[in-house]
Formats: sequence, C-alpha cells, structure tokens
Amino acid sequence: MKLTWYGHSAFRVETGDAQILIDPFLSDNPKWDGGWEEVAEGVTHVLLTHGHDDHIGDAAAILKQAGAMLVANFEICMYLVGQGVDGSKINPGNHGGTVDCGGFTTSFVRADHSSSTQIGEGRNLYMGNPAGLILHFPDAPSLYHMGDTDIFGDMALIQELHQPQIGIVPIGDRFTMGGAVAAIACRRYFNFKTIIPCHYATFPLVDPTAETFIAAMEEDGKSVTVPEVGKAIELS
Repeated sequence: MKLTWYGHSAFRVETGDAQILIDPFLSDNPKWDGGWEEVAEGVTHVLLTHGHDDHIGDAAAILKQAGAMLVANFEICMYLVGQGVDGSKINPGNHGGTVDCGGFTTSFVRADHSSSTQIGEGRNLYMGNPAGLILHFPDAPSLYHMGDTDIFGDMALIQELHQPQIGIVPIGDRFTMGGAVAAIACRRYFNFKTIIPCHYATFPLVDPTAETFIAAMEEDGKSVTVPEVGKAIELS
C-alpha cells in the first residue's frame, strides 16, 4: 500500500487496482500548491468523511473528470449529484453500514463533529452525520481515517469490530482532538501498527506541528509516522 498526504485531511491511498482519494481538499489547501488535476489522475474512488468545505474540497471536479465512485453518506452524495456528479456512481452509507467498493469495503463509524456546507450568506445546508471511514482490503492492511472527531469511549468497539492496522488521526485541536487527547485515544483504544497524524499545520487556528501528539504518545511514539506533504509512504 502507498499512502500520500496532501496536507490537512487529504490522502491518496493506492493498493491493487484501487486508487482512492479521501477528503480531497486541494485547491484551497495552504499546505498544497499542486492543484487537483495531477492528484486525480487514475483515481477510482473518492471517499468523504463529512460535508465541510475543507474536506469535500475538489470532490465534484475530481469525480466528474475521473468518473470515479463516490463513497459518502447519503446527504453528501445527493448534494454532489446536484453539483453534476454522475448519480449512477454514488455508493452511499451511514453509521454502522459497510459498502462494497469493488476490491475493498468501506465501513462508516461514528465521529464526534458536525457536518454542513455554506449555501449563502448566513445559510448552511445539513450534510448528514460526520463519519470515520474504515477500509478493509483483501491483500493490504486495514485503514481507519477518523475524519474530524473528539475522543469517545465507543472507539473501543471500533477496535473490537474492525481491528484497524493503520490509523489516520486528527490532532490539531479546536475543531478536533488535540495532540494529548488524540494520543490517549490511540494508546487506550487501538492497536495500530502505524499512526499518521493529520488536520494540523494548515490554518493558524490549529496546532502548527505534531510535537504535542508525539510527546504524548511516549513509548508508543515508534508507531507514529509523520508524513511529508506530497511524499508517498509505503505501508505493509
């Protein structure tokens, strides 16, 4: 498996025939100046954790160009169909559900956050439940993108049910867990082989580095891989 971070919560996951973009916030991402077109080449799936603009990002443009499958909750799927995305290529789900994505599955799990998009001055459109996404592959490690979330006790059930091996964990504070709390979540509830922090160093309101998280991981810090923007990581 090859994983590439584009800043914030945007990742590309490549394994087998699957070329997956998760939360493709690219064009307006302060950490990424490469646009979305090259990142979207060959993409087979676009997965979205929730409806905020810094996660949906360039999804509509990418889906229309690539003809990829959209995997998201029903409200986000319908919103993007309204933006011109092919309705025959949506694969909606919600908390507790698992969908077959052709070559892998995606399970929707709880995330403690909100989900909406701005549709006018002072107006927001409800975009369904925010979610974490767990990807299970036949010949690659399972991956849990937590989306935007706080810690919650039912993370223990997520570990019991799915046993994810790779954790993509928000650590930036203010809008998600901060580094110290994210470390408690990882150490108390999960047995990740690899932990990749995200949702930091993007905007002034979130933490500028992963240092708080790494320090709080203590002896478990060896499982943390701090990614470089645009540089692929090989995982097995």
